[in-house]
Amino acid sequence: MTTAGQRMAAAFDGLAEGYDDAHHDGIARALVRWLTPGAGEAVADVACGTGAVALAVVAAGGGAVPVLAVDLSAGMVAAGRARADRAGAGGAVDWRVGPAVPLPVADGALDVVLCASSLHFLGAAALDDWVRAVRPGGRVGFTLPVASRFRPGGVFAGLVAGDLVMPETAEDGCRLAAAAGFADPAARLLSAGDRAVVMVRARVP
Repeated sequence: MTTAGQRMAAAFDGLAEGYDDAHHDGIARALVRWLTPGAGEAVADVACGTGAVALAVVAAGGGAVPVLAVDLSAGMVAAGRARADRAGAGGAVDWRVGPAVPLPVADGALDVVLCASSLHFLGAAALDDWVRAVRPGGRVGFTLPVASRFRPGGVFAGLVAGDLVMPETAEDGCRLAAAAGFADPAARLLSAGDRAVVMVRARVP
């Protein structure tokens, strides 16, 4: 693991016990409802944290079992495993501790990639990797913070990727997806208390 990766893992390990699951669960559920992974589709929850997306996919009855959930933080993955066990979904998620870029899958192995509340830490390399990992015609869905309402603090301010411009509008989200090589982008603004994100979906050509 690189030094930057070690800093990222340590920062999120420190959050794992008191992570804001309610906020992230709401965003994840909205993203999953919009993408609606079908039964049997291979789905990955990228930079999964405590598994908000993976657990939302399982709860909605979509995706093949198990859903792949990858995160650099062992603490976050441990918290996600505990959540899944409490929900009776312990066998429905394939938890992996390690870098989310590149995803630990073969080229074209996935039908759907979902990334909620994390892409701004992963950077543009994640978008390139999704083009590789998702089959032609497959889908991606992600969120990014609205630029004017994004206030990272402390160590996290230094972990934000410098090669992605945070969107201000849904149109900005569509432009970002199109520039990364995705087709048919669509985007929505989603407000969550004093925070807001742009939610984007698109297709791999």
